Parts: sequence; structure tokens; C-alpha cells
Amino acid sequence: MDQASIDALRAEVIGPQGHLIGGQVVPASDGGLMETTSPIDGRVLTTLAKGTGADVARAVAGAREAFEDGCWSRQPPAARKKVLLKWAELIEAEALALAVMGVRENGTEISMAYKAEAGSAAATIRYYAEAIDKQYGEIAPTADSVLGLVHREPVGVVGAIVPWNFPLMIGAWKLAPALAAGNSVVLKPAETASLTLLRIAALALEAGLPPGVLNVVTGEGPVVGEAMGLSMGIDVLAFTGSGATGRRLLEYAARSNLKRCYLELGGKSPNVVFADAPDLALAAKVSAAGIFRNAGQVCVAASRLLVEESIHDDFVAALVAAAEAFRVGDPLSLETQIGAVHSERQLAQNLHFVDEAEAEGAQRLTGGGRILTDTGGTYMAPTVMAGVAPDTRLAQNEVFGPVLAVTPFRTEGEAVRLANGTDYGLSSGVWTRDLSRAHRMIRAVRAGVVHVNTYGGSDLTVPLGGVGQSGNGSDKSLHALAKYENLKTAWIQL
Repeated sequence: MDQASIDALRAEVIGPQGHLIGGQVVPASDGGLMETTSPIDGRVLTTLAKGTGADVARAVAGAREAFEDGCWSRQPPAARKKVLLKWAELIEAEALALAVMGVRENGTEISMAYKAEAGSAAATIRYYAEAIDKQYGEIAPTADSVLGLVHREPVGVVGAIVPWNFPLMIGAWKLAPALAAGNSVVLKPAETASLTLLRIAALALEAGLPPGVLNVVTGEGPVVGEAMGLSMGIDVLAFTGSGATGRRLLEYAARSNLKRCYLELGGKSPNVVFADAPDLALAAKVSAAGIFRNAGQVCVAASRLLVEESIHDDFVAALVAAAEAFRVGDPLSLETQIGAVHSERQLAQNLHFVDEAEAEGAQRLTGGGRILTDTGGTYMAPTVMAGVAPDTRLAQNEVFGPVLAVTPFRTEGEAVRLANGTDYGLSSGVWTRDLSRAHRMIRAVRAGVVHVNTYGGSDLTVPLGGVGQSGNGSDKSLHALAKYENLKTAWIQL
């Protein structure tokens, strides 16, 4: 990856995009279009098909036909594995082009996007491709006169709705296990970040995935997402996004066919730093990266910093210095460490949180404003707010931007109470050299992930899931396959 190659790809014109349904690129049923705008400079990149309920119905019908046909669902696992491995290979071959395309659409810094998007998607597809022919059924411990068998079967048609911050990474977390298990899929990308998912879906066809097995319908959430939630033909719905949308999807499932809904709904993740942390300077740098990389637009972002009172002032000063050292700017520059906020709407929401926190008594230590306005893009300085009371909105609600809430604590018990003091439970961090304390905190903190003396970086071997209002079910690891499989018992009298 070099700057000249990135700049050449940045200049490429992106043509109008249609849905991918039944292996064909098609327009919206009513001809509707919507623009996609780059947060880098505020310019329109291209147009997308603006999906309708009829488009969703067509995609679901095609997915069901492909599933019942057995062209994919009844292929031997080893045959599905071969296609998926070829798909991963094709994605890797276009990794830089995919990364640049995605950055132009969502603003993630290219140094992160290159690894976290195309590279991650290819690795995820390869992981489940290699796993699927190593999954076994079961023989139950029955009486000698009975043979009890437990079969794993694909559920049928999976609906997947993914967000704009890491569309390829999160999309692959859902597509790869669902397809590996033999399902057909209808995918809805975020309306503001659809291009890379449309491209890898085309590559899936090139790799040998039968037409109709993977369909992509672009459009607005209240139209396309609602139609998927209400569809009688989707058996499982996997979603990553906001809690408000997740609640609506559960309502739609109840109003339709009681489809299973797996929801990853974000978090307000606590990052707890004790005075006995093994390396406070490192903890400050990692903690800053844990909230500010990708402009804080990460579901597991370490957005609440809880610091033991005896080291509070020195530690926060070190973290502020780390925040101010980050280079914010053009996300397609290799020198940039923090890219753009995704949209004008998101930026306005971020700034409102800062203003509200100050009104409630928090102290702004750095950042808090819009920067680089001459670019036409949406950029915000990394922001540290100290003295954030635990009952305020900044301590309780997900910002999804580069805004850190800092709160001191005195005792381990108080740290646990603060850490568990929100409705969320997705990720967390604990910094201590005391092994016993580390294990106590792992047990006590209510979160799907507890990092110890680090933050972020877990790989595909472990699940990512939340508790409370962070959702249910898990992405990543072999456990994710269970979301896209049914268990069938065969009870045989001998």
C-alpha cells in the first residue's frame, strides 16, 4: 500500500449502483435513486437504487427458491468450502481498491480500513470456510434400544442488516457463517455505506456462489429494513446498529413469522484503570486509541474512562497529550491517524453531547469542536470531558463519536458499580497488575468482552456479543454458526 496507488484509486469514478437480486444487477422497482455523499469533502460519490418493499419481496423469493433448489444448501460442506475460499482470494486481490472505496464512503482512516475491512472480511470468510467441514452432529446417550441423532441444518433464508462504520468486517461476520452453513442471504447495507458490500457480492458470484444465494438490496432503513423485519420468508434476522432500530425489528418479528432476531446494539464501554496498572503510559496511549481511532465510530469503543483517584490527574493529562498528538485529516492520507466523522448528522449529534455535558458540569479538557471546515468534510477534534457524573447523558448514552467521558473512583467496589452503571454491556477494559483483582473484575463487570491490560484486538477465535441493551447472540468464533443452524433430532427405535 502506497500513497500513489491510493490517490489513483481515489480518482476513479463510481457509476450508479443497482440491487443484486438473483445474480442480476437490477434497478429499484419504481426506479428510485438515492445519493451517497463522501464525508471526506461533502461531495456526491454516486447513486444507489432506493429499494422498495417489492424489491425485498423479490430478493426473499429468489433466496428461498435458491435454498429449496439445493444448489447451495445441499452441496457438501467441502464444496461450499471451495467456493468460499475462492471468494476470500478474490477479495484479497482487490483489498486496496475495496479499502479506498469504503473510505471514500464512510471516512475511516485508510491505515485502519485496509486491515479492518477487506483484509478482515477475507480472513473471516476463510475461517468459516475451513470450519464448516469440521462440524459434526451428535449421537445422544440413549438406551441401547434407541438411536438418537442430532443433525445440524441450515435455517433457510437469513436477513442481514449491517451498519456504515465497518461494512465489510461486520458484513462478513454475518455472511460467512450464514453461507458456510448452507443458507441463502438477503443483505441490506447501510444506505450511506453500500458500495463495498455490493462489490464483494459480485465477487461471490465470480467465485462460484449460485445466483440467488446472496442478494443485496440497498435503500433506507424505514423501507428496506422494515420490509425485511416484516417478511414472512426470512427465517433469521441478524442486525448490527442502534437500539431503537433493534427494538423495531423485534416488533416486526413478532408481527410476522416470529423470526429469530440477533441484535448487536452498541455500548457505552467502561475502561477501568487502577493505580497498579503495569504500565500507565502505555495504558494512556492504548486507552486514547480505544476511543479515538475511526473518530470513535466503533461499537466497542472505550468511551467511559474510570480512573483510580490517586492517579487521576496524571493519567488524564497523559491521555489528553495522546489525544492531541493524533493527526486528524484526510482519511485517504497514510499520514492521517483519525479520519472523518461519517456524516453531518453524526457530527451534529457529537457536538450536542459535548455542549450538554458542559451544561451539566463536565469540564472540556481538549477538543470538542468541528475542525478542517475548509475541506467541506465532517471532522471533529478528539474530545476529553472530565468530571462526568455517572447519571448524565454523556455517561449513559452512546455518542458514537470521538468523545471520552472521564470519571474518578476510589475503591474496586465503586469501580464495579460505575462500570455496570449503564444499560449496556458490550465491551470493557481493566488495567491492573494484580492477577486476583483482574479475575474478580472479569467476573464482576457485566459485558460480553473484558480486556485486561489492553483494549481491542481480539480475533476470530473468540465471540463478540453483548448483554443488557447491547443485544444478544454472538458474532465471530465457531459459536456464531449456531445462529444460522437448526437442530433436528432423529429418534430411531432399534
